[in-house]
Amino acid sequence: MTAPRSRLVPRLVPRTLRGRLSLVALTTAALLMVILTVVFNTMVRHHLRRQADDELRTRAAAVATTVDTGGKRVRVLETVNDRLLDANVWIYAGPRLLEQPTSGGRLTHIAEGLARDGGRQCVTASGHGMSPVRLCSEPVPRARHAATIVTALDLAPYNSSADALLLGSFALDAVMLACTYALTRLAVGRALRPVGTMTDQATQWSAVASEERFGSADRPAELARLGASLDALLDRIRAVLRHERQLTGELSHELRTPLSRIVAELDWYRSRPRTAAETRAVHETIADAAESMRTICDTLLTSAREDATSAAPGTAPVLPTLRRLAGQSDVPGHVTVTVDAAERTDGADGTDGRLEAGVQDALLERIVSPLLANALRYAESSVTLRADRDAGGVRICVTDDGPGVPPEFAGQLFQPGRRADPDDGHGGAGLGLPLARRLARSAGGEVSYDPGLTPGARFVVRLPSG
Repeated sequence: MTAPRSRLVPRLVPRTLRGRLSLVALTTAALLMVILTVVFNTMVRHHLRRQADDELRTRAAAVATTVDTGGKRVRVLETVNDRLLDANVWIYAGPRLLEQPTSGGRLTHIAEGLARDGGRQCVTASGHGMSPVRLCSEPVPRARHAATIVTALDLAPYNSSADALLLGSFALDAVMLACTYALTRLAVGRALRPVGTMTDQATQWSAVASEERFGSADRPAELARLGASLDALLDRIRAVLRHERQLTGELSHELRTPLSRIVAELDWYRSRPRTAAETRAVHETIADAAESMRTICDTLLTSAREDATSAAPGTAPVLPTLRRLAGQSDVPGHVTVTVDAAERTDGADGTDGRLEAGVQDALLERIVSPLLANALRYAESSVTLRADRDAGGVRICVTDDGPGVPPEFAGQLFQPGRRADPDDGHGGAGLGLPLARRLARSAGGEVSYDPGLTPGARFVVRLPSG
């Protein structure tokens, strides 16, 4: 039972790129050398045959000097070198044979045919255990009577030379193929060495923690372009992972408050038996917290999408949203939260006096919520949420009377994970302020820190008007 062809082919094809390129080079070189060897040896044999024919015609011309055609009939003159007439030479006067070698045999019959046909002809005779023999007929020039000289030459030396050249060609081809394969493997190995180095580097690096990149120095143009593409890919992967980590931290940061409310309500509910009214109140609180969690998730996930800036902006009444947010916050007992507007026009400027921001209500809550939580965390006695109009938009100031921000830390306020004093006894992961700024910018607004207030801290939110 034979194995399927699909199983046999992979065994014949090398697995490595180096082996495959070497095999391609070897196959191409073999085909080219076979063609060149066939053409070369064909030309060599043709050249050797022409040399044999020239040798035969030279001998025929020498023999022609011994033939007298000036008399009434053709006759062969006696010469001091009669060995020319004994060396495979036939002389014919018309169809009549005048001279022939001592051992003619089958060749004499072929010579008669050449003489009978007349003109200059050459044929090769072989077979019956004899080596190939070349025969050529040559008419005697300027003869009064037709006379033809046929000469013969053994082709064994010529064929031996041609065979030796053929074997030498095959040996040279084998050496050249071996050298081609070895040099190709060496050259391809050296060319692919940077690829192996890049592979080892990619295995060792971490897409998030490492700042290492492949670069393009001291590499061929193709590998330099590959390195640049891989560097860009690593940068995108690192940015995506950093964004996912940031989103996870922001979700954890924002969901902490509603989860704390749910846990607190459940602990209070299980502490002792409750009336039906108290049970309904607990259920409503938990439902509100769960709805708040759902809104937080929807808002953050929507803002994290690439098309967050193209989403429908919507509008949100500023003061009602701020009051609701203040009511839902976990306000310490020693802190008072105040929500007001800096001015009320009541239609004096052609409006109804309502402040509306050009963002969705849930997004406005998520922008202000981290700022309010930060103010409640550090306030001594009061926190103020104040809203007013500002250059065609809406401005919201979140102010507390706490210790304020150290001047040397002001430039790092909006960097994720950074806190002025991690051991100050206050909770927080340093993600709230960066989240507020990112969400505000996604809606075309901004969040900034006002260093002019001392003591205390003031953060300013600017959003487009609704």
